[in-house]
Amino acid sequence: MDITIHTTPLPHVDPEESVAFYRDVLGFEVRSDVGQGTMRWVTVGPAGQPGTSILLAPPAVDPGLTEDERRMISEMMAKGTYGWILLAAPDLDGVFEKVVARGAEVVQEPTDQPYGIRDCAFRDPAGNLVRIRQAD
Repeated sequence: MDITIHTTPLPHVDPEESVAFYRDVLGFEVRSDVGQGTMRWVTVGPAGQPGTSILLAPPAVDPGLTEDERRMISEMMAKGTYGWILLAAPDLDGVFEKVVARGAEVVQEPTDQPYGIRDCAFRDPAGNLVRIRQAD
């Protein structure tokens, strides 16, 4: 089989703040932006990698969710335990310094993990955990 990862979703609570983080802090390009107000679906991704994207989407809009499920999603997002993504960069320390200089909320400074990788972590405006590891 020939399968690739094309798009992965992350929830947002404020599309403008989320776009600013992924565009201005991480340097991603905005590829599409549909909808209006907080009901926007925005696709972003790293320049030079058109086949890989993140879809910033409003949370809990699936019509099959119950009110309890919607409440739970909102509570998990508020605690920062709902969405996360793992990125990689060849110069982790350089990326960390740039992201810190642009005001991102640091969760973990670059650390050598006992399981063999070096990584760091930030929160995006919706509370999603953004981990960045040293690329191999």
